[in-house]
Amino acid sequence: MQWSRRTALRAGLGLGAGALLGACGSGRAADPDGTVHLTYWSWLKDLQLVCDVWNAQRPDVQVEAVWIQPGPDGGYQKMFSSLATGGGPDLAQVELRQTPAFLLVDGLVDTRRYGADAVLDRYEQAILGQVTFNDAVYALPQDWGPTAWFYRTDLLEEIGAEPPQTWPEWAELAREFRATDRYLDIFNPSDGSYFAALAMQAGATWFAIDDDTWLVSIDDDATLETADFFDRAVREDLVSTSLAPFSPGWFAAANEGRLGACMSASWADALIEGAAGTAGLWQVAPMPRWDGGYGSAQLGGSTTAVFSTSPHPAEATEFAIWMTTAPEAIDAQIEHSGIGWSPVPDHIGTPREQPSEFFGGQRYNEEVFVPAAEQQHPDWTWAPTTQQVFNELSDGFVRAVSGGSSLVEACRRTQTAAVEMLTDKGLNARAA
Repeated sequence: MQWSRRTALRAGLGLGAGALLGACGSGRAADPDGTVHLTYWSWLKDLQLVCDVWNAQRPDVQVEAVWIQPGPDGGYQKMFSSLATGGGPDLAQVELRQTPAFLLVDGLVDTRRYGADAVLDRYEQAILGQVTFNDAVYALPQDWGPTAWFYRTDLLEEIGAEPPQTWPEWAELAREFRATDRYLDIFNPSDGSYFAALAMQAGATWFAIDDDTWLVSIDDDATLETADFFDRAVREDLVSTSLAPFSPGWFAAANEGRLGACMSASWADALIEGAAGTAGLWQVAPMPRWDGGYGSAQLGGSTTAVFSTSPHPAEATEFAIWMTTAPEAIDAQIEHSGIGWSPVPDHIGTPREQPSEFFGGQRYNEEVFVPAAEQQHPDWTWAPTTQQVFNELSDGFVRAVSGGSSLVEACRRTQTAAVEMLTDKGLNARAA
């Protein structure tokens, strides 16, 4: 993705405090014992056990993991506050979609300045592109979530059905499920990221950059066609709109066989295993396809980012590279922290190369998610206002499913609001 020099100046990329601090901090700290000490803020559980694998290998660079609230729940506020005061950690877990927001405050280091070039070709390129601006790589992908379709084999077999290959086939199957007083799946109006994944798979491009201007197209054809499809599904009562994914109500419906499937990301497997009494009854299939678009989409994902206030950017980048590419690091994160899909295609994680007893002995990671990871939108871009956009979209969707509007209208309203969100931050923006 290209971000022009003028935009870089306006958004604080490359010529602000981060560049200066990075230049000053390229050497190791002169600690009395000669050891560099790094801190890493993250909401992953037991991340210190992963850092300890590195620490055992590198006594000269020791990393301490500090748990914080997940980003949207308070972690980001703490990060932005620390950057404003020139303090904070050396590294932090930052969601892919939040990376541009940190660039607006010149909060991240270009990892290419400290050796990341040597490994960039190992990452899933569609995901790497989401943190690349003006040829600079401002964070290294740590995990992400290619999407697929989890389903109850027994419930589909009961009505003689197979996993749908297209979304129209999905709608027909949903009608068959309603005839048995069940829902095939849910449509969650309260989380815009799920709809973003559906539109992304259909080929939508919500944001792009043209010279120094953000182009916004949340009302493009792919998005509105996706919204219209689910408008019709909601009106026909083909989906439950009252259940949030993996909420107590969702698990109750899944446990009792009142819900037949779940469109979600690779990381959902561990959550679905919490559906009591359903071991061996689930399997995973590729996403239904739109007419055009891509075979899968992205739902969630995080990076390991080096903060511009770190006095040790070289050592922090070296750790970030290890954390996101080394097989022992990926395996340790799967084992201890339950990370999502590996960011490097050449190692999905040793635990994920085995068949799953819960999923009926299926080797779904290799059979479904490896191909799904290769079938991604190559040009998807996040804006620095992504969370605000999701909030606006969700508010409109909640009104729509209550009968006060439509999903299509919510997308059109969000389009107008999204342009204003960017201009309110002093950025050039217009409708595409």
